[in-house]
Amino acid sequence: MGNLDLVTIIIIAANVIISYKGFGDYAFFDTYKFSVGGVQRGEKIRMFSSGFLHVDTQHLLFNMLTLYFFASPVIDYVAPLGFIIIYVVSLLTGSLLSLYFHKNEYHYSAVGASGAVTGILYAAILLQPGMKLMILFIPIPIPAYLFGIGYLLYSIYGMKNRIGNIGHDAHFGGAIGGFVATLILAPYLFQTNLLMIGLLAIPIVLLLVLKKAGKI
Repeated sequence: MGNLDLVTIIIIAANVIISYKGFGDYAFFDTYKFSVGGVQRGEKIRMFSSGFLHVDTQHLLFNMLTLYFFASPVIDYVAPLGFIIIYVVSLLTGSLLSLYFHKNEYHYSAVGASGAVTGILYAAILLQPGMKLMILFIPIPIPAYLFGIGYLLYSIYGMKNRIGNIGHDAHFGGAIGGFVATLILAPYLFQTNLLMIGLLAIPIVLLLVLKKAGKI
């Protein structure tokens, strides 16, 4: 983890350039952020462009560092083109799930690469299930799949309780996109990592059940 492939450099550079343009130009930021009202008016570009805007430098840095650490394992298995497909699909499914959950909130808006980055994270866990992660303040390596499952369960909790100024639904939608796109690009995983696929699908199934039951 942590190698800078050319495609990773290009995506990080695009995020930095567009985000810093948005930091200093509110009209630009307002035009291209995710906005339920804007999308409903037909401005579909916001579903994509919002994934390259960030609220501030800290927000940008966190997303780009996460991308930096998990991009290489994905590129190693599905090549740069597959990585780009997973990134874009995750970005769009993150926006789509946000639109689905907030379709009646005309003034709801959001920005950030979190959906796309979460999709890459979930893809990396699927492709390298033996990975272990070190989390701040927890000095013990934990299996990446436990982190992935726990993160999505927290996202469900955050969506249900509207915790913080965080797009939990975009994170979850991005993970779904990364999960599905990776399985399409690497179908051999059904033979080699079927148990892992089942474990990582648990939060997704739980969200569907809760939504159908009207609990979220």
